[in-house]
Amino acid sequence: MSNQNPSVTVAKDGKEMIYIPAGEFLMGEEKRPVSVAAFYIDKCPVTNAEYKKFVEATGYPVPPSWVRGTYAAGKDHHPVTQVNWDDAAAYAQWAGKRLPTDEEWEKAARGTDGRTYPWGNEWDKTRANTCETKILNTTPVGQFSPQGDSPYGVADMSGNVWEWVHGSGGKLLQPLRGGTWDAAHDTAACASRLRYTPRRRNDYIGFRCAMDAK
Repeated sequence: MSNQNPSVTVAKDGKEMIYIPAGEFLMGEEKRPVSVAAFYIDKCPVTNAEYKKFVEATGYPVPPSWVRGTYAAGKDHHPVTQVNWDDAAAYAQWAGKRLPTDEEWEKAARGTDGRTYPWGNEWDKTRANTCETKILNTTPVGQFSPQGDSPYGVADMSGNVWEWVHGSGGKLLQPLRGGTWDAAHDTAACASRLRYTPRRRNDYIGFRCAMDAK
């Protein structure tokens, strides 16, 4: 599988998106065959600077951790956090996108061969921001790229922040994927999943967007 996939920049938020082809992949720890249609996914999670553009354009409330309407100095390119599922969905709608489905997120993270981590089956702390790095905070998106990229060239699919995706839980529970900076590497495996109430906000939850392939 090649990392040389077509990408597109969506004018609304300017983020690079990676094309994920249609077809079957192996999902979950049991590696069951699942098929998805072709789609695009953001190469990196949405950053503070990108989320601020959305806030300024729409008047949407800022994350509760921001002070005087903005994020901490020097965190422009860090993933936005303290966003709940509805916040993430609102940004996606503004950008002309949507949240990825559970299945889409996992295919973008692991490719078609059922690998454990985006880069392969063996854990390597130089490829992702989990508690083993001892950074104990978010890092700029793409800091572990390309060595931590998925087979399609998607970055930060392991560690840094959990990412909201669109599941079947509705108002009760929605999935989070990818692990985080303050948890161990087993939570950053491609098949790892949490389910939280969509209202949940904290310092280790962010998101990225997806879009149907035309």
